[in-house]
Amino acid sequence: MADLKTHISDLASKYLNETIGIRRHLHQQPELSKQEEQTAAFICETLDRFSIPYKKRIAGFGIVGLIEGKNPGHMCIGLRADMDALPVPEENDVPYASRKPGTMHACGHDVHMSSLLGAAKILNDLKDRFEGTVKLIFQPSEESYPGGAIEMINEGVLENPDVLVVLGQHVMPTLDAGTVGFNPGPDMASTDEIYLTVKGKGGHAAAPQMVVDPIVIAAHIITALQQIVSRQADPGTPTVLSFGRIIGEGRTNIIPNEVKIDGTVRTYDEAWRKEIHKRIEAIATSMASGMGGSCEVKISHGYPYLHNDEELTAQLQLLAIEYLGRENVIELEKRMTAEDFAYFAQRVPSCLYRLGVRNEIRGITSFLHSPTFDVDEKSLETGSGLMAWLTVNLLQSR
Repeated sequence: MADLKTHISDLASKYLNETIGIRRHLHQQPELSKQEEQTAAFICETLDRFSIPYKKRIAGFGIVGLIEGKNPGHMCIGLRADMDALPVPEENDVPYASRKPGTMHACGHDVHMSSLLGAAKILNDLKDRFEGTVKLIFQPSEESYPGGAIEMINEGVLENPDVLVVLGQHVMPTLDAGTVGFNPGPDMASTDEIYLTVKGKGGHAAAPQMVVDPIVIAAHIITALQQIVSRQADPGTPTVLSFGRIIGEGRTNIIPNEVKIDGTVRTYDEAWRKEIHKRIEAIATSMASGMGGSCEVKISHGYPYLHNDEELTAQLQLLAIEYLGRENVIELEKRMTAEDFAYFAQRVPSCLYRLGVRNEIRGITSFLHSPTFDVDEKSLETGSGLMAWLTVNLLQSR
């Protein structure tokens, strides 16, 4: 195994410049959810160049490649990378900056795709040294509900051949390049979107006795809803309820007819998740009614919470230590962010681990979804090599 580890590490180093080139092309040409046509075309061209067969246009612009080792029916492992970018204008002054105004790979999906392609090239070189099949899953629309993961699953991505395990990696700007992080069990929260429309009766701000003020009602509703977390949630169950958008189209002397409030609710317990929905509606509607108005409540059901299979994650963590050294494998805490990778984890044992991309000396420290987010591209060597190493070992151990 020492020989295999060295071989994979050498290949990751050998192919690093090519992997960086792939990442830079994808970074320059970002595409939003459900618009990943050129991204998909480039991935297909790259797989053609690697002589890896694939199927395209799955759940829109999704792609599935297959690498068959000896005895392909032994087992199948899925490797997943998401494809879409964000509506964020890039502010980085780099040669590979986004060429599409207002659109940017600010969540690192360009790194996910290029790392998977780098791992695919390594695994294709090694296919005579392992048994089983590797399924390369390039998934569109992670950033937009209902998410490409569930759509690809519904179109059979985990079948023919049946996938027994799914691995994914996600960039982590708080971890240094060259390191990775694992968290077994509950890892990321469920996420639902809340849309409230508070209706009253508008009028002149100097005659409040003649109106039903939706601004005041909205303020009371927001304050009251916070008690769901502070006074009704079990302190042992992480719960977040936040509002990020309030629109009341009045003026300094005009009270509007309605106010719109948008927010998110996140937790780790599916039963409590359903209960929160009921309590949001009950509090919002009753409070609005009690103040003479009304409130329409719409809760968009988003991604479930992500559970990293404990046994699988422990195995991967040990393999990562063997490949990178104990000092470069970090144990992480759960996070309240969300990922539609959770749908894969609901079907088969899965693990989404974190890839460090930070380089404080070079000023690469910005967090995800920010206009200055960037990565130390040396992380691509870790990302592609480690994914190949984990995959080969899983195929040999089962």
